Amino acid sequence: MANNEIKYLTSINIGNMTKKYCRFKKAGIKYVDYKDPDFLTRFLNEQGKIKPRRYTGNSLKFQRKVSTAIKKARQLALLPYVTDLLK
Repeated sequence: MANNEIKYLTSINIGNMTKKYCRFKKAGIKYVDYKDPDFLTRFLNEQGKIKPRRYTGNSLKFQRKVSTAIKKARQLALLPYVTDLLK
């Protein structure tokens, strides 16, 4: 009766996190086009805010390029500044 075994309904994977990678470096993309709003919406959340690097996995260099491309697209009214349920 003094069984010290703990059982969970789902298995707990501690320490088995996958390594984040920069999708731009992996695909060999050198230029982030601000005229492609469908691609840039991947980096926006539902309110229209830019997702941080820790969620997207981008490198610092490409996160800066993405943020400037999103800001240019907002200036040209290709992307909204603020929205409800963008996706």
